[in-house]
Amino acid sequence: MVKETKEPNILVYVMSVPQETVESIRAYEKTTGAKYRILLLWDSKIKDVDNKKDNPGIDFVVDCDFSKPEKIAIALLPYQEELLAITCRSEQSMSRFAAVIPHVPYLRTPTTESLMWASDKYEMRKRMKLYDPSITPRFTLVKENSKKERARITEKIGFPMIIKPTNLSGSLLVSICYHEAELEKTLRTTLRKLKKSYDLDHRLEEPKLIAEEFMDGDMYSVDSYVGARGKVEHCPLVKVVTGKKVGHDDFFGYLQITPPVFKKETITKAEVAAEKAIHALGLRSTMAHTELMKIDDEWKVIEIGARMGGFREIMHKITCGIEHGLNDILIRIPQKTVLPRKCNSYACTMKWFATKEGKILEMKGIKKIEQLESFYRINVNKKIGDRAVFARNGGRSIFNLFLHNPDRSKLLADIRRVEQLVEIKIQSSKTVG
Repeated sequence: MVKETKEPNILVYVMSVPQETVESIRAYEKTTGAKYRILLLWDSKIKDVDNKKDNPGIDFVVDCDFSKPEKIAIALLPYQEELLAITCRSEQSMSRFAAVIPHVPYLRTPTTESLMWASDKYEMRKRMKLYDPSITPRFTLVKENSKKERARITEKIGFPMIIKPTNLSGSLLVSICYHEAELEKTLRTTLRKLKKSYDLDHRLEEPKLIAEEFMDGDMYSVDSYVGARGKVEHCPLVKVVTGKKVGHDDFFGYLQITPPVFKKETITKAEVAAEKAIHALGLRSTMAHTELMKIDDEWKVIEIGARMGGFREIMHKITCGIEHGLNDILIRIPQKTVLPRKCNSYACTMKWFATKEGKILEMKGIKKIEQLESFYRINVNKKIGDRAVFARNGGRSIFNLFLHNPDRSKLLADIRRVEQLVEIKIQSSKTVG
């Protein structure tokens, strides 16, 4: 008797499936006649506090222990013949994605090694230095907070320098040091918080710190689609303004705006730098998110991830009509990505942090933002009574705001209005006595 073969149509997502992606896939089914089933592969050791498993667009939820290879194999065994593609959308789950790769040998995926290089800033820098030293700044691993170690770091990197974890995202615990005393204090504080931050992010990797040369320039990023043989297609560049640039003592991505106004040759240089980083890590059959620093006419790579950039699914869709979440799957099937060449409008995302830490007493202006012409969406993450904490100390934003306008000047005007409208009052640390 001949065993019946089943048509592969299951799309596997490791740890999260954004609702925008589900909607994009279902819309694609209607236009093409294709039929896909979505499987969420979840770590049984992690509590689903955000109810990600309850997404009605998911066809299967499979729980397994990612720390035991045999458990992953057993969990996927019933679906093996029907698997079509696998992806991971969250930086903190990349080590889990890497653990799954050996158990889906007939899917087009990045290699386990390339995922680990892309998830560890130290290993990433070593690979880029080997491939092309011109795209990476000086760097070194931080072993401890001793006088001897600080002297070694200072001699190798020089001031100012950036101290950051090798595996955390979202600018968590990222600090700049201008002198020895600041370096000592930063290492003391960061090393104390490091393990807890990794645990809160559900990281499987060993907590580590890296020191690297501070690059003073303009920050940009680009998301790219990498084919099975390394061919790269790029989405529009995104300009990134850090909190540091607007007066915060912090490095979070305060403002992201796309598309920037650049000459074609400038965009090409940025894309070349991104491709060098992609090929240095040997990435394939994946999306890549590359952060870049433009210093005069030179482009250097801040870091790269084997995933989509934050907020890009929304930003690229409303500005250029790019179905970013869908393309993340198409590049892995593989099928031709849908990448319109013309953008008809502009968009930005603002991550709002308070100017000081402490208990939130009042949040003014947030409702008025919704009346702006460019308003698109706001996600409020904090409420009165919650504690405002800087990103460099492991904190999250008070709100994330999306603005969108066909007229760039009107978008810029509404960004300014937001800055004038919003006021977050924090309880004074002084005691009355």
